[in-house]
Amino acid sequence: MTSKPIIKWMKILLPFGLGLFFLWYFLQSTTSTQREDIWNNIKHANLYWVLLSVALGFLSHIIRANRWRLLLKPLNNTPKLSTCFFTVMFGYLANLGVPRSGEVLRGATYASYTNLSFEQSFGTIITERIIDFIMLLLIIGLALVLQSEQLLSYLNVDNLGAIYTIVLIIPIIIAGYFFVRILKFSNNKFVLKLRIFLLGLYDGIKSIFGLKEKWSFVIQTISIWGLYFLMFWIIKFSIPGTENMSLGGTLVAFIAGAFSMSITSGGVIVYPIAIASVYRLYDVPVEIGQAFGWIIWTSHTLIVIFTGTISAILLPIFNKKL
Repeated sequence: MTSKPIIKWMKILLPFGLGLFFLWYFLQSTTSTQREDIWNNIKHANLYWVLLSVALGFLSHIIRANRWRLLLKPLNNTPKLSTCFFTVMFGYLANLGVPRSGEVLRGATYASYTNLSFEQSFGTIITERIIDFIMLLLIIGLALVLQSEQLLSYLNVDNLGAIYTIVLIIPIIIAGYFFVRILKFSNNKFVLKLRIFLLGLYDGIKSIFGLKEKWSFVIQTISIWGLYFLMFWIIKFSIPGTENMSLGGTLVAFIAGAFSMSITSGGVIVYPIAIASVYRLYDVPVEIGQAFGWIIWTSHTLIVIFTGTISAILLPIFNKKL
């Protein structure tokens, strides 16, 4: 078996394996009574707040699709909101199977219905991810100001020394320098193909500098993350025991949930555990914290599955290959 199939299967099996591990962890760390309490909390959740959270999440997906349109316009493209939305949701659906595969699928799918190359389309998605990462860092910074002790305790970085950090960073910088030199001066066929591919990505990434609606992009970015947090915040009113959670505590839980989504297929199993582990720092019983996590994860995952499936069906109907 060549390395490519091995890597492909590892990308599928590793998140699946992590999911199984956290399922085992969930069963081992909770008693049968706690699991029964979790289920009872979920069954008796106030659907008004759950549906309102789902509506806010759906609105964030629409704004994300529209923000992506702004990045596509400088590439001499006239993107339709429907195409962008369907492609975004189709990508989210793919992420439930293999983490981050949705970004690649989104770039390839959009390119197949327009005159853009995959590299250009994917480059705009990389730009999106960079902007979103910056937003997450700003939220972490805010959480550090409001709840530094709890956040550092959760991330377990109290003993992270400066020397250790430098030891990690220096080899990365050196490797990056040699990579750029090889990429710039080598005539190797593989390197030449890689250079062409990266130049295509760069065309997509630099589209942000050609934005004519910069303030619209900023406002939509803030709106997306504001809605993410708001849909998370609202769920606390759906079950007794979390309604009095502070802004700082909710921020820490929100960050924990965001990290958990990146290590498994859409946060399956691990998302509720991550939320409950944060809520324990604020003396919220594990069964209530887990119920909170399961409610928000299940409701929003079902919307992604439903909307992503419908989007996959509607994409070829609303678009024709140029």
